[in-house]
Order: sequence, then structure tokens, then C-alpha cells
Amino acid sequence: MHDLLILNERNTGRYYLKTESLLTQTKRWLRHFDLRARKRLGQHFLINEEVLKLITSAAELTPTDIIMEIGPGLGVLTRELAKQSGWVIAVELDNKLAALLKQTLAPFDNVTIVNEDILRINPATLFREQKTKFSLAPSTYKVVANLPYYITSPVLRHFLEASVKPETMIVMVQKEVAEAIVAEPGKRSVLSISVQFYGKPRIISYVPAQSFHPAPEVDSAILRIDVYPQPAVTVTDNKGFFEMVRAGFTTPRKQIANSLAQGLGLAKTEVLTLLERADVVPQRRAETLTLEEWAQLWQVFARGRKEK
Repeated sequence: MHDLLILNERNTGRYYLKTESLLTQTKRWLRHFDLRARKRLGQHFLINEEVLKLITSAAELTPTDIIMEIGPGLGVLTRELAKQSGWVIAVELDNKLAALLKQTLAPFDNVTIVNEDILRINPATLFREQKTKFSLAPSTYKVVANLPYYITSPVLRHFLEASVKPETMIVMVQKEVAEAIVAEPGKRSVLSISVQFYGKPRIISYVPAQSFHPAPEVDSAILRIDVYPQPAVTVTDNKGFFEMVRAGFTTPRKQIANSLAQGLGLAKTEVLTLLERADVVPQRRAETLTLEEWAQLWQVFARGRKEK
């Protein structure tokens, strides 16, 4: 597959279409508009056409879908999303790229470019502001993103904890991060628990570094997260629950009794009593606990707080 590149012919205001590979297109585009990948923003532009197909396929796009794309870059993925979905809201932090996208994506009447930091945007507020443009009712939405590695965790947390959550997230992340997110008990981390609490993650495909320009130093993976209508386990206080989980991973190589005592600032004898009530062996490590065991442990801890 080859994409159509839209270029302004010698600044005349007239645009023409040219068929070329994504790599050639990307290099030409950067040169034509005097742009370069900004390392500070973790910019790596997708140039692998097969990976592009994998992303759109994993999103299972329909004509009624509303898509929020994070970091559209040069708009290669944005065009495919616009062709296959009802509406695309593309959020781009880079001022130059946002200006370029507003120009080159103008032919698509179902694309809105938002030049802001996604971590400062409340999805519910954004939908209220944009609803006059929708021909569709934004009752739900999907997130599609080629995420800069340095903001992967904050972006996932931002959407999974939002008042209006997406139904599905298709995100390109660092390979090791994707594997950490889908990890089962025995290799669990705060990141895997925080994602699996809200949804079911699975790796769609691994993506070699050479699929980007410029190539990053590590390989990536396409990750799909199907967000649950309600969290996987019931806890009385999400914030308190995750404070306890983080405390359990204070010293992840130590026994959970020691980690919780240190992380929560409690006497070890008190922690041992609470672990016994939760039916968790104190010699276990935090990475071995299931979500259900963490939830049970939280209920015991919460009751213990009320009894004090």
C-alpha cells in the first residue's frame, strides 16, 4: 500500500496528490515544511504501512466511531482513521505540526485538530466543546495513539481514570512496557495492576524500531485495552486502593509484609495481622498477588482504619 501525499506546489496555494511510500512521504514532508523530529517530545513518525494496517484493524473502526488520536504527528494515521470512522479529534502538542495538520487535513470534514497537551484535557469537557461539530452522539469513543514513550503511563492513567472513559484504547508503546502491562501474577507491577484494574490489555503485534523515522533505540508493540464498564474488582476507594498497592511495591523484591510496613509507615506486627485476615501469606512478594487478592487486602486495611 502507498499513501497519497498532499503538497503545496511552490507555495502557490494549489495542492496536488503524489503516490509514494510512507518513508519517502515522511522525508519529503519534513523537508518541504522545514520540520524535524523533536527528540524532547519523543517524536518518531510511523513509516511501516503494514503496521498502519494493524493499528486500524485492531481499532475495529466503524462509520459511527468517534476517535481521539493522541500525537497525530504528520497525520498518516489520522487520514486512515478519518476514512474509516465517523469523527476524529486529533490532539497534537507540537505547535508546528498542529498548524500543518490543520492545513493538510482540511479536505476531511470529520477531523478536528486540537493544539493542546492531552494531559491537560478533560475528555468530558472536550466532547462538550466539540459536540456542535459532531453529526454523531458522542456516547462513547476510542483512543488511538502512537505514544511518546515518556508519557505512556501518564496518558493511560489519564484516560482510564477519566470520568468519561474510552471503550477501547489502541496504543503504540515500548515493547517492554507492553509486556509489563499484560503481565500475569508472578510478574505484576503497579503499572500492570493499574491498567488491568480498569480493562483487559493484550498485545496485538510487536513493531521493530525500523518502522519509524527516525528509528527509536527500542522496539515497540501495539497494545489494545478493552475498558471495562466497571473496574475488574470492587473497592470502596480507588485512590486509597492504589496507595496501598504502591506501598506494597515499595521494595518489590522483599516480602509483602516488609514492603507494606515500610510503604504505609505501619508496625510490622499490625501488617502481619491484616495480612492474616486477608488470607495472604506474609512471605509472598507483591508481584505474585492477583487483583482479587489486592482487593481483599484493601477491604481488610480499610476496615482496620475504621476500627482505629
